[in-house]
Amino acid sequence: MAGGPADRHLARALGLARRAWGDTHPNPMVGAVLTEGDAVVAEGWHARAGEPHAEVAALRALGRRPLPGATLHVTLEPCSSHGRTPPCVDALLAAGIRRVVVGTLDPNPLHAGRGIRLLREAGVEVVLADGPSELACRELNFLFNHWISRRRTLLAMKVARDATGRTVPLPGRRWITGEEARADVMRWRRLFPCVAVGAGTALADNPALTARLPEGATCPLRLVLDRSGRLQGRGDLALLADAHRARTIVALDPARAPSGHADWIRALGPAVWEIAPGDFLEGVLARASQEGIVGILLEPGPSLGQEVLRSGLLRRAWVYTAPAGRADPASPPWLADPLPLPPSPVSLGADDALLSGEWRG
Repeated sequence: MAGGPADRHLARALGLARRAWGDTHPNPMVGAVLTEGDAVVAEGWHARAGEPHAEVAALRALGRRPLPGATLHVTLEPCSSHGRTPPCVDALLAAGIRRVVVGTLDPNPLHAGRGIRLLREAGVEVVLADGPSELACRELNFLFNHWISRRRTLLAMKVARDATGRTVPLPGRRWITGEEARADVMRWRRLFPCVAVGAGTALADNPALTARLPEGATCPLRLVLDRSGRLQGRGDLALLADAHRARTIVALDPARAPSGHADWIRALGPAVWEIAPGDFLEGVLARASQEGIVGILLEPGPSLGQEVLRSGLLRRAWVYTAPAGRADPASPPWLADPLPLPPSPVSLGADDALLSGEWRG
C-alpha cells in the first residue's frame, strides 16, 4: 500500500491522533478517517482516557450510517474487549463497516491481533499497513506500547551537550543549545506524564519543568530525585513553592535524608516517595509503576546521568548536540560519542542536531 490512498489517509489519521498529544495516558493516541469512495466523510480521534475511541468518534461525526463500501482507516487495531468504553470492533460491525485499514497491531500480548481476527471472522476486509506507515503508527505510542506490554514505567532521558560530550553550560550562560532545540524539548515534556531532575539540577538551575508551547503552558508531574535530602531548607525553589507545587514529588531515601525532611517537604505541598534503601533508581521506577505513571522524562546533570547509564534502566533518549565550545570545559565529558542511538541526526536550527530513539546500551 506504499504511497497509495490508504497511506495518505493513515497519515491524516496520525495527525488527528497527535491532537491529543500527552492527554490520553495510560491509553494510546489514536486517529481515524472514514472514507466513502475517494472522499473523506468523517474523522475522529481519542481525546483522553474514558472518552470515545477514535473509531466511535469518527462514526458519530458522520451523523448517519456509512454508505456500503465505506472504509475506516485507523492508526491502531480496534479494541476487542470492554474497558471504560465498549469494544470498537462491535461498533464497526454495528455500523456496517466492511473494510478497515489498520496502521499497527495492539501491542497488548493478551489482545494483539484479536480485533483483526474478529473483524475478519465477521466478513470484514482488513488491510494491515506496512513499511513507513506501520512504523509511524507504532512509534507514535512508544509510551503506551511499553506500558501495556510490561506494566512498567519507561525511563527516558533528555540531555543537551556540546560536541565534546559535556552537558554543563558555560559559566554565566543558561543553555547549551539554541531556541529550536529548546522548543523541541517542550514537545516531549508535554507528552510525558512525568518530568524528573536530580537535586543538584534543582538547586543549580531552579527549573519549573513545565511544558511551554505556543498554545499554552501545562505542568506534568514533576519528580525530584533527592535521596539524601539536599533540598532541605530550600523552600524557595520553584518546584517546592510555585502554583504547581502539588504536582511535585520528591523521592528520597529515609535512611540518608535528614530527620524530618519528608515532613518538611509535605508541609510545603509536594508529595514524598520514601524509597527503601538499596537500588534507588530501581526503587523510584518501581514506585512510579505502582502509581501508574507510564513514562518519566529525566533531565539529569552529569552525576545522575552517569548513574542512569550504568544502571541499564534507560529505554529512550533525546540528545541535543551543539558545536564544541558551548559547554563548560571544566565539566566532565560524560556523554561523548558513540551513542547507542539510531544514527540519524535531525538538524535543529543553524548549529544544533538531535539524536533520539530507543537507547540500545
